[in-house]
Amino acid sequence: MDRRPDARGERRAAFLAAAGVTPESAAPLAGDASNRRYFRAGGHILMDAPPELGEDVRPFIAVTHWLRALGLSAPEVLAADDQHGFLLLEDLGEGLFSAMLRDGAADEEALYCAAVDLLADAAGVSAPDEIGPPGCRVELAPYGAAVLTREARLMTEWWVPAATDEDASGAMSDELDVLVIAATAEAEAARDVVVLRDYHADNLIWLPERDGTARVGLLDYQDALAGHPAYDLMSLLEDARRDTSDALREAMIERYLARRPELEPGAFRAAYAALGAQRNMKIVGIFARLALRDGKPRYLSMIPRVWRHLQRDLAHPALGELAAWVSRRVPIPSEDVLARFAGRVGT
Repeated sequence: MDRRPDARGERRAAFLAAAGVTPESAAPLAGDASNRRYFRAGGHILMDAPPELGEDVRPFIAVTHWLRALGLSAPEVLAADDQHGFLLLEDLGEGLFSAMLRDGAADEEALYCAAVDLLADAAGVSAPDEIGPPGCRVELAPYGAAVLTREARLMTEWWVPAATDEDASGAMSDELDVLVIAATAEAEAARDVVVLRDYHADNLIWLPERDGTARVGLLDYQDALAGHPAYDLMSLLEDARRDTSDALREAMIERYLARRPELEPGAFRAAYAALGAQRNMKIVGIFARLALRDGKPRYLSMIPRVWRHLQRDLAHPALGELAAWVSRRVPIPSEDVLARFAGRVGT
């Protein structure tokens, strides 16, 4: 591995030049919570995903191929160097749902209806065992119990120690494993659809010039798994970065169920709540880790919103044991707790 400080930049410039793009045109875009970086370059998007930092562009290529085959607006891959972690992508523009809604430039219900319709239509296609074009096929792994518990444990591994100044015991995480497995058992058994996993307003782009569900541009789906159809709907409606109303959430769940009449509404809502609880525990842990380990304290301000989502999910009658355990063992992100945490990370 070339460890010179400028080696990554030189590889990036060489990739762009080989793709016919002037390297000097590359301008950085705002980053996300991963090790990937993005640039606008020559009217395109450059993804810089360093393999030495654990990134792999092949799943992105594979899922992109599957989505585009359905007629959905995933960005076209224009050039790829999967060995070194570079992709040149179609630029879908700047119409992020989150930005348009924040600026009052779009109707919230119209955007969410389009996003829900996309999920309902895509869920009609069964999740394959493998995904991707010839030469870049990858296994579509299941969103199974091992993943669900590993993710939920992030709350006990990062949030609980940060909030209490004490290390969480292994026994505490083991208790959580048992409860999460029980709570998600029925949802975990249904691995019917391709779950994009981070389907929310910061990863959706409005493309009004296109037709139908192609009006929704898609980003950040490389971690897709085979899972339950409620997951991405829940991810959309229980957004960690923006508030959604009770009325909007209920209307969109009803819209989804109306488009998929084969689903039993009670079972679907139970799965939605169970997967929502699991996801929101994970996000609380991730945001604590981003602040404490990665020096990104801005994520602390989002934890109370995620906690509200978690409490709403735990209120489902089927999740009584998990709700009682969280109430008993996990600190609430009160102003005092967050202030102490913020003091530890220098905010």
